[in-house]
Formats: sequence, C-alpha cells, structure tokens
Amino acid sequence: MPKIASRQIDVIAPNFKRRLSGVTSTIIRLVPIQARDIAIAATGPALPDDLPQIPLSALLTMSRRGPSGWRVWHARRNVEMLAGLALRRLLGKRLKLLFTSASQRQHSGYTKWLIAQMDDVIATSARTAAYLERPAHVVHHGIDCGSFHPAADKPALRAELGLPVTGPLIGCFGRIRAQKGTDVFVDAMIDICRTQPDVTGLVMGGTTDSHKAFLAGLKNRVAEAGLDGRILFLPEVPVWETARFYQVLDLYVAPQRWEGFGLTPIEAMACAVPVVATRVGAFEELIVEGETGRLVAADDLPALTAAVADLLVDPDALPRMAPAARTHVEAQFRIETEAARLNAIYRRLLGSEAPA
Repeated sequence: MPKIASRQIDVIAPNFKRRLSGVTSTIIRLVPIQARDIAIAATGPALPDDLPQIPLSALLTMSRRGPSGWRVWHARRNVEMLAGLALRRLLGKRLKLLFTSASQRQHSGYTKWLIAQMDDVIATSARTAAYLERPAHVVHHGIDCGSFHPAADKPALRAELGLPVTGPLIGCFGRIRAQKGTDVFVDAMIDICRTQPDVTGLVMGGTTDSHKAFLAGLKNRVAEAGLDGRILFLPEVPVWETARFYQVLDLYVAPQRWEGFGLTPIEAMACAVPVVATRVGAFEELIVEGETGRLVAADDLPALTAAVADLLVDPDALPRMAPAARTHVEAQFRIETEAARLNAIYRRLLGSEAPA
C-alpha cells in the first residue's frame, strides 16, 4: 500500500521500535482493520509495506490541523508519548494524546508525568488499570478468528507438521526465557510424561543470546530424563504459520511468571484448545475457570502439574472445554471488537474540546 498523505489522516499510531515486539505486532494487526472505519495510519522506521502509514518525516511537515480539526496521537511507549507532546507543544500540531498501557508494575516518576499529560488513557486489562493513577478505558486485545480456528483434520495436520499423530499433544509457545516460565512447563511435562506414556510436550519459540544458556539447560533436563522424543523443542515460526501449531494441540499451557497482557491463551482457545495458565497478565480476564481452562498461581510447579494431569485423566474435560473455548473467544476477543472500541475512543477525542 502506498504511503498516505498526512493531510488525509485523523489518527496516527506511532511505532518507534525497529525490532519486532508485542506492541509492533499489535499495531500491524490492528491498523488495517481500524482503517476500514476511520482515517488512521501508522508511522515508524520499520513497518511492513502493506500497512497504512505516513513517513516519519511527515510528522514535522504535516499541517497543524487534520481533516477533522484535531488528530489523535495514539502512543504505546514512553518515547511515543514524549514525541506527541513535542509535536503539540513545540510545533503547534493540534493533537489529542492517547496512551495505551499494558504494564503491571509501579511506574517511574517520569512515566507518571508523561501519562498525566495525556488526554485519555487505555489499559489492556483491569489489573493494568489498577496501576494507573487516573481513570482508564479497559480494552482487551483481540485476535483474528478467521486465521485462528479449529483444525479440519487434526491428525492429518500433525502428520504434515511432523508431529506425533496420536496421543495428547500439549504446547507452550513464545519467547523461551525464565520470565515466560518455560522451565516450569518443561518440569511439569517431565513429570507427566513419566506417568502418561502417550503424552507429548511441545515447546516452540525463539530466544535471544542472553537466554541461550537457559534453553540449553532445558534441553539437558529433558535429555537426562530420557524424554528427547517426548518433549520437543521447535524453532520460532513466522506469524502466519503459528495458527497451524495451535490447531494440532489438545491443551495449551501458559506458565508465565510475569506478563503484560498475553495473547497466546486467546490464540489457543480460538483454535478450540483449552488452556492452563498462571494468574498473571490478563489471564484471569481471558480464561473462564473450569469452562475454558484452569488457572493456577505463578511459579507453582505442583499446582500446574496437577492441573494439567487432572485434565488429561478426565475423559470428558478437554472435549467439553474445547468448543467452549472457541465460543468464548468469538464472543469476547475478536480483533474487530478491539478495533471498534478503539475507534470509538478516537471519535470521542476528535469531537471533544481542546486540551487544557
């Protein structure tokens, strides 16, 4: 898609980070859907060519007024909040400043000051909102239920991906590091695989140089337990391939010690895969206990192991939860719903009076 003239844009979604991150993925997923209903464009140094966008240089030269008078500047990082302030105060751009927070920790004095300058604030979960010292809209992330859906033929897809065709397959995806609790999943699977010979565990994700020793240690644990063929480690796959790996699972585990929001449980449930997750991030707001999965305390290996084992030994649990998980995501966590809620907030800002 060619770059869009800034004079046509009512909403700007900055993305000032070059490396792929959760925030970048959110912008890439959302902006094309939002653009169906509002004049929005992203801006940043390394965005896909097909994303509606304006060049970074256009921020300096764009007209002070947008087509609706004000424009909305939707920041998701400190540096983007600061840039919005500079554009408004130093260059006189008529911008309404909006910030989305996903973090669940006490903010620094600097971040608190930046947030206080915003015209409105969004939190990705109720738990995140509790850390903000001002009212916030709670807007959960959503996913594309057209891309993430149950497999038409799970055994055939497993065979195509080179995975065991029979027996329960339990997955844990995402960055491999201690924060994500990958070691808790591996230890739980070692225990479960010893007692249930038909179960296979699947770890899939990338790791950075600083966490390569952590990954090597996990592989060593599995090898020492004699479970090389039962607990598999697969490299990270492109985003457009991820859904196929959820579709082959019978159960997904999200063992994080800390999380901002956490999309993986929604992605799994959209594929009719129940989830066992820790009580971090937004997981308590995503999973219906006993209906779409189970929730346990963070860093509690015995509780996580027991929750997984209980679901495996109950012949009715996973077949009952699987369709309920899909229905739950379709009703509550569609990306179209997230986009519509954000656009409604933009419209209120565009139609409101000038900032104080």
